[in-house]
Amino acid sequence: MKEVSLPFVARLALALLSIIMIGYLAILGKSLLSPLLFSLLMAFLLLPLANFLERKLRFKRSLASIASVIVMIAVIYGIMYFFGTQLSELWSDWPLLVKQLTTAFHDIQHWISRTFHVNTYNQEAYLSNSAEKALATGATLVGSTLLTISSSLLFLAFTLLFTFFVLNYRRLLFTFLTTVFAEKHKTKVTEIVREIQQIIKKYITGLFIQMLIVSTLMIVTLSLLGVKYAILLGLIAGIFNIIPYLGISTALLISALITFATAGAAKALFVILAFVGVHTIDGNLLMPLVVGSKVKINALFAFIGIVVGEMIWGISGMFLCIPYLAMLKIIFERVDGLTPWGLLLGEEQKSTPRKRKVYRITKKIKLEEAE
Repeated sequence: MKEVSLPFVARLALALLSIIMIGYLAILGKSLLSPLLFSLLMAFLLLPLANFLERKLRFKRSLASIASVIVMIAVIYGIMYFFGTQLSELWSDWPLLVKQLTTAFHDIQHWISRTFHVNTYNQEAYLSNSAEKALATGATLVGSTLLTISSSLLFLAFTLLFTFFVLNYRRLLFTFLTTVFAEKHKTKVTEIVREIQQIIKKYITGLFIQMLIVSTLMIVTLSLLGVKYAILLGLIAGIFNIIPYLGISTALLISALITFATAGAAKALFVILAFVGVHTIDGNLLMPLVVGSKVKINALFAFIGIVVGEMIWGISGMFLCIPYLAMLKIIFERVDGLTPWGLLLGEEQKSTPRKRKVYRITKKIKLEEAE
């Protein structure tokens, strides 16, 4: 049967239509797809433990899957409990923080009045109007907060359930992926699935190690600076660091405000410098060594992915975008015709004489095979 070659405009229109339909379906299926994709990442992380329990300790597959999920629940509970104890300390000092921020706010008001000749009455009038608008939407904010808490609990419940199912039926899912394609593609599909499994497992493990190292560095640095709530702010920096670029900026803003309220502007400046220093070490040393360069997405598409993920799925989309962009990068690099897209997602590779020689030899072999 003769293949029909569509014009470029038609292929572009079909590609754009497919992207729009996939995006719309992703928005509609957020409640299902978001915890499902997150649980797939957790299953990759728990897979060695499940295999160990099943093969070495002779657990049944379902029992090994349940035990792995219970271990994950225990780790999550431990992190939340430790984080909660640190937050309770901050909450007990909250009235003092409010008083100090109020004092600092009045000082800023007087400085604005002296520098820009805007009297405090006009400033307070502007702020009171803003406050009235904020209070008018107070009920909506409370409702949305309660909705966020309930949806987070539902997200966690679905994630745990899906993680168990993915671990329990992992061999069935692997068989489906290798048999759904034509026989001639079976070997390549198997290689891609194996590579994704290994690299994403290393990526997630490296991400947790990176989070631990960044938290430790920030806790030690802030403690040496004499910053109050150093442990809490270090944990915030490590956890938020999972979200590239935006996460560390948010943690910096929170830490600078709390330090400004407790210790003044000078120490807040030192905290900002500490964040910049740790982020520099993280980006240039920890990320390449711990996480690895094989799944490293360049800054442009990482930022685009974060923005698109937030637009589609909110905070969960920001967390999920990088690992799934890494999966796409692996698939693009292994599928003929999609290699340029894999190169586009990755970092720019420096050309060396050895790489150029390998490229020429590979190209020559492909031309000979084509002939």
